[in-house]
Amino acid sequence: MTARTGPVPLAGRFEAVVAGGGPAGAVAALVLARADRRVLLVDGGPTGAPSAAFTIGETLPPAARPLLDDLGLWAAFAAGAHLSCPGTYASWGSARLHGHSHLLDPHGHGWHLDRDRFDAFLREAAVAAGALIRRAVVIGHRSAAGEQHLLVRERRGAVRELRSGWVVDATGRRALIGRRLARRRRQDRLVAAYTLLGARGVGGVGGHAGDQELRTLVEAVPEGWWYTARVPAGRVVAHLTDADLAADRLRTADGFRYAAARTRHVRERLSGYDPADSPAPYWTAAHGLRLSPPAGPGWVAAGDAAIAFDPLSSQGILTALHTGAHAGRAVDRCLAGDTGALASYASFLDGVADAYHHHHAQSYAEERRWPEHPFWRRRNGWPH
Repeated sequence: MTARTGPVPLAGRFEAVVAGGGPAGAVAALVLARADRRVLLVDGGPTGAPSAAFTIGETLPPAARPLLDDLGLWAAFAAGAHLSCPGTYASWGSARLHGHSHLLDPHGHGWHLDRDRFDAFLREAAVAAGALIRRAVVIGHRSAAGEQHLLVRERRGAVRELRSGWVVDATGRRALIGRRLARRRRQDRLVAAYTLLGARGVGGVGGHAGDQELRTLVEAVPEGWWYTARVPAGRVVAHLTDADLAADRLRTADGFRYAAARTRHVRERLSGYDPADSPAPYWTAAHGLRLSPPAGPGWVAAGDAAIAFDPLSSQGILTALHTGAHAGRAVDRCLAGDTGALASYASFLDGVADAYHHHHAQSYAEERRWPEHPFWRRRNGWPH
């Protein structure tokens, strides 16, 4: 299936424009298209990850299966080139590794995704359902006389205006539309330094022959925590800490390798990889974030633009799919005259946020080994 990327007629008025072609945006467009709404998906394309075949944010938990099934996407997804994830190992609260298996999960195992393919798969499903797609970046938004106006810059530099009755902000943590219309509440200062090892060549498979471990590995350290996971493109390794605690040396390939070598379990998992094939890490925000309110007249936010999670939850992509679907349905209901649709969407997000904060606090409270270190003191309420 090939996405129809243009030319897309820009004259006239769309019922909805979805800004952002990640999982949340693609699913919102899919839901709206299946409701026979005239919807345009604006997608800026790749954002410059360490490899053309790698985007950070790769874990999809077993609970995604019923949602993909409800969206009619399960069979096609299951046939994709993603790796199964049978569970996790964690050194958390103890130096020993503790295993958690998905063996008894009613939905089966989870997945480590080829994110580029997964995101493209969702966009293609939206297009197959009738959505139009435009390769462009949103650079501005205004609302006038009950109509939404989006300024977009296309790949060749042309700036155009799109008009619609509704807009879905699925622009990720940037929340390019929502941040102008609502307040953003940040949870902490968490950042992630990450890199990809054993990146595959064109048509190849990442990793090395001896790396057959498919479980995610999480390891707490005094300055924060690490995780590593096998993905189709190779092996991702990431260090999570607060922005003001991050050592300058982590910004170099040598410094990142040195820090990883000081771990116990992550170091062992990386032992088969050539140290020379270790690129300098990329950095990204990883703190919890919430937009309040998440919707208003003519607009609704979805995915990380509405609510973003600490990666420890492993729920980011699943939540993007759920919020995208709910946002699409909310806009469809609003277009049909349902005055309670936005309140219902906000209530849904309240429930998601409550569950996240409960599990976040519970998870960090399980690690009590370093009360003197700022990272853990901040999360466990120890006195300064």
